[in-house]
Amino acid sequence: MAEELRQIGPRLRAARRARGWTLDELASRAGMSASTLSRLESGKRQASLELLLPLTRRLGIRVDDLLPPEDADPRVRRPAIRRDGMVIAPLAPEGSPIHTYKITYPPVTALPEQRVHDGYEWLYVLTGKLRLRLGAQDLVLTRGEAAEFDTRTPHAMSAAGGRPAQVISIFNDDGARIHTRTDAPDGEDG
Repeated sequence: MAEELRQIGPRLRAARRARGWTLDELASRAGMSASTLSRLESGKRQASLELLLPLTRRLGIRVDDLLPPEDADPRVRRPAIRRDGMVIAPLAPEGSPIHTYKITYPPVTALPEQRVHDGYEWLYVLTGKLRLRLGAQDLVLTRGEAAEFDTRTPHAMSAAGGRPAQVISIFNDDGARIHTRTDAPDGEDG
């Protein structure tokens, strides 16, 4: 608890500086002296709700914002998506700016139809062989190989060689949307 209280002053200072305000400006807006605010920020004065409430209101933050976040569980616990024989396991939390998945492609007799959509994809083959048809190129990537491409280029992927292929795929928002949606329009399956 003592460490959490020691962080209030530096967090208060950071919030003030983020708005470009001087000690005098914030103190005046909050109805207190600049020396009181300075002592709060430096940890030389103990924080109280009586002092913090006017400051946080003027800064547009909550008192909770001055406390360090609780240690969140870093584990990702999202269900796998199963579609067209693929298993798509999310490896990043919901709402993450980068979408990362472990995708298991089943062996198939025919490569799926090439698709085009906005976005970028980066992939890494963990096991098996991955057939990547990218425009006119027909490539087979093996364990340890990686690829990066603009998904506006027609592309399709499947396992090659009669065994599943496990791949780590990383997408930006647009790329993830097409690969993980479950309500594909007009019979498309991403």
